Amino acid sequence: MDELLERRRAALSAWTTFVELGDGAAPLVRPEIRDSWERSRPAVPKDVGEAPLADESETRSFWEGSPLQVGVARVEEELRRTAEDGDLVLAVTDPDTRVLWTYGGRVMRRRAESVNFVAGGRWDDQSVGTNALDLANRLERPSMVFSAEHYAPMVHNWVCWAAPLHDPVTGAKLGVLDISTTWDRTHPIGLATARVLARLVEQAMPRSNHYLDPAARAAAADDVAEPGLVLRLLGKAEATVDGQRLLLNRRQTEILALLALHPDGLSLDQLHAMLYGDHAVTLSTLKAEVSHLRHALAGQLASRPYRLLMPITTDVDHVLGLLRRGEVAAAVAAYGGDLLPGTESPALVEMGEYVAVAVREALLADPQPDAVLDYAELAPYDTAVLEACLAHLERSGRVDHPSIPLLKARLAVADA
Repeated sequence: MDELLERRRAALSAWTTFVELGDGAAPLVRPEIRDSWERSRPAVPKDVGEAPLADESETRSFWEGSPLQVGVARVEEELRRTAEDGDLVLAVTDPDTRVLWTYGGRVMRRRAESVNFVAGGRWDDQSVGTNALDLANRLERPSMVFSAEHYAPMVHNWVCWAAPLHDPVTGAKLGVLDISTTWDRTHPIGLATARVLARLVEQAMPRSNHYLDPAARAAAADDVAEPGLVLRLLGKAEATVDGQRLLLNRRQTEILALLALHPDGLSLDQLHAMLYGDHAVTLSTLKAEVSHLRHALAGQLASRPYRLLMPITTDVDHVLGLLRRGEVAAAVAAYGGDLLPGTESPALVEMGEYVAVAVREALLADPQPDAVLDYAELAPYDTAVLEACLAHLERSGRVDHPSIPLLKARLAVADA
């Protein structure tokens, strides 16, 4: 701590010298910091209190059309866990150092919001002064800015590490990933952590340079070999790791499903209750199954608590995410049916019922004909959804809609 404090004092002394004398700070800071200070001085007031904000709707539109959004969504649990465990704030930017996404631990989140380190915040050094996001973007290499190396005093209490993000196919620069915390929590592995997280996001991006509207991106997610664990549970069971299919028995698949749906981890007792319920199965039997699963996952399964150590994508989370965004047709298209049909795991039965009800309720509220017909393939005797769709078309005056004969035929079969 004494060494860090001395380093902070030296940075503050150099900054004060630069602000007061200009050239006098030249030998006291790294060249890239000095160059950035020179760019910042004519553009940014020393007493700037917050970053300027870009247009909110434009920022949101850019984010939703970016491959970064797909990559972050696929590894978001890991990013959030990192932020919460270290009380960090994480950010992802575009190539102009405009923040597109952030997530912070409890303390750092409040500090970040106070200076507009939020979606839409402009953190290029011409807007808010020297910082690691701008340097990593400008220099295209991992960068660190400590305490008063920042030009703006509002972040003199911060330390930031940032690493560039590139398109995994074309290599084009897409922005940076930054992690920030208070200066006194500076750690030697900070820069390495930023690099690892940036790599994690890059690996999770779709292997395509054709970026689409949200519904098309959701469909495209099924067409690429996704990194980490990809688990399909709805209608059928299939697990792959880095594109390679895992050969698991029924019980191991159920264990994997429970761990994937509880990424923060489960104790041995919790996992036993969720898997077996009241059945008289010994803990040693469960431990043996977990051991076989750990071997199949090449050791990527921690204990105390049991937790998967890789990016996780499940069709359950995908469907529920689409429903939360109101993309009902896409959710039904991704919904393959019951979750692990025939499972006796009480937790998985409960989750399966939750997903099924969520899909059904979404269709009753927004009975889109094509989506209802897709759903009828999976639930042919659910007459309420068919009737709701026919009534909706009649109320809206679309009595000649081409789906009506098909809906009526489905309804007749269900009533027979």
